[in-house]
Amino acid sequence: MIREEIGRLFGWEERHRRLVARMAIAFGLSAVVDAVASVLIWHWERGIKGSDIHGFGDAVFFVTVQILTVSSQIKNPVTSNGKILDVILEVWAIFVITAVAGSFSAFFANGDRT
Repeated sequence: MIREEIGRLFGWEERHRRLVARMAIAFGLSAVVDAVASVLIWHWERGIKGSDIHGFGDAVFFVTVQILTVSSQIKNPVTSNGKILDVILEVWAIFVITAVAGSFSAFFANGDRT
């Protein structure tokens, strides 16, 4: 009985493969969204009066923090396009967090079904 449990703790099952694949997809898609949104925010917000985006680094910081925490130390965008993209980033962040939470829930719920 103990030997079986130890074997299950260190074993690699189908559910492990699915969890890793889902995390890789979430991370990869978020990296693509981060890169594209950083370029767009930088393009739309740079040089605009009242904007906190002065360089590409500011744009990357703003977008990455929006995706990770749904907030930022940098003020919200001032252009209409920037505001729309900001809302899209917040929706993306909520979607990814719930998908990741669901993946972990499925992983642990299926753990004792063998």
